Amino acid sequence: MPVILVTDFLIFLLLILASSYVFYVCKRPLLRAPWADVLKNRVGAISFTVLMFYIFIAVLDSMHFHPRISSSQEKKVVYSNEITSVFDVIASHLRTSTEKTYSAPLSAYQYSKEAAEVSNENSHRDYPRLKYGGRHLTNPNKEIVSDVFSKILKGILIAAVFWIVLLMLITFFYAHKKSSSFYAQIQQIFFSKQNRSLPTILITILVLMIITCVAVQLSFSYHVFGTDKVGQDVFYQALKSIRTGIIIGTVTTLVMLPFAITLGIMAGYFGGRVDDIIQYIYTTLNSVPGVLLIAAAILMLHVYMGNNPEQFTNITERADLRLLFLCMILGITSWTGLCRLLRGESLKLRETEYIVAAKALGVRSFVIIFRHLLPNVMHIVLITIVLDFSGLVLAEAVLSYVNIGVDPTTHSWGNMINSARLEMAREPVVWWSLSASLFFMFVLVLFANLFSDVVRDVFDPRAKKHE
Repeated sequence: MPVILVTDFLIFLLLILASSYVFYVCKRPLLRAPWADVLKNRVGAISFTVLMFYIFIAVLDSMHFHPRISSSQEKKVVYSNEITSVFDVIASHLRTSTEKTYSAPLSAYQYSKEAAEVSNENSHRDYPRLKYGGRHLTNPNKEIVSDVFSKILKGILIAAVFWIVLLMLITFFYAHKKSSSFYAQIQQIFFSKQNRSLPTILITILVLMIITCVAVQLSFSYHVFGTDKVGQDVFYQALKSIRTGIIIGTVTTLVMLPFAITLGIMAGYFGGRVDDIIQYIYTTLNSVPGVLLIAAAILMLHVYMGNNPEQFTNITERADLRLLFLCMILGITSWTGLCRLLRGESLKLRETEYIVAAKALGVRSFVIIFRHLLPNVMHIVLITIVLDFSGLVLAEAVLSYVNIGVDPTTHSWGNMINSARLEMAREPVVWWSLSASLFFMFVLVLFANLFSDVVRDVFDPRAKKHE
């Protein structure tokens, strides 16, 4: 039975809006040209591909449903109260392969010693074998290196086969579209100076396929990033945290944009008392520390949930509401910067000749704002969105670390870092939970920043003037 959480609805709404914008841009050469320049840049093409890979995992993890339970009565269909996702089904071997406690990455033994009986009277402490990790090995100390190496080679070969099939499909498509031969189209894809984005994207896809296939091959027999205190697979937790990071970065933007665009343009265009009131609002909001405002809002939500437990019968829906509430608070506290930029740009644009002419001809202010002002400030909106995305992902990690972020039951990099701080103080040190969360978050933030730099260089008119 399908289940649509509030954050799922917002993610799919953003996908529909993004698809509509892509369709709108493709029909207009003037809008299509700057985005083509973004993808012609190698850094832009690589960053775009990596971000799409993250978004693909987040979308799979946003398709929720109640799993069906087998019933003794053939005509009656029974569904579980548990809410799972399509990604949970794909990664079911990771979700169900739970050990007793800590285990190191790619290990066949538990990380801590336990007492083992040798005979009825004697016992000694040793590292017990894992229930799932390396269970197919007879002698892990001798076989594990060669087994891991063989699985890595197998993953690389599978990735190469999938990539070659993808390349052939793309080549046949372009050959049929342009009425050219297969060999000529291969040369056009990889050796043409005009089309530099496609080979860069294809090579990036190959690298991502190799990493994915190798990780999948290893995950069937080992815990790639080890397990945590309760034996859950850390690799699974890091992958599940991708959805939380994407939601924080995108849904917060959806909340922020209406406030920033509407108030910023109105302040710059109308001026006078309207400008004074809007300036007073965002100046007052900026004077309140954001962390304190978020903490107060989360505490209010806790009180509401505690007083109305009948409205939150499912743990997943409760955690989803807290995630949505965090996005709303972050959106309300982060729209002021973009509002300031749009106000300044609107103050400049309202004095231009075409705006003055439109006013003289009696065009209504509403029409002037949406037909003349809004299209000319969209480059600022796009640049701010991509620049703020990585900051919002980092903000979630910091807020969850101080226990005012997402719900503890929600998979997020911030919760992983929060739980790993105690593990770093134990002996021996459990380092892999912190390393896995930092690695996945680092890759997302890094490529988001690289992509935002390319978008800023392409869309910012002032940057073009300096070139």
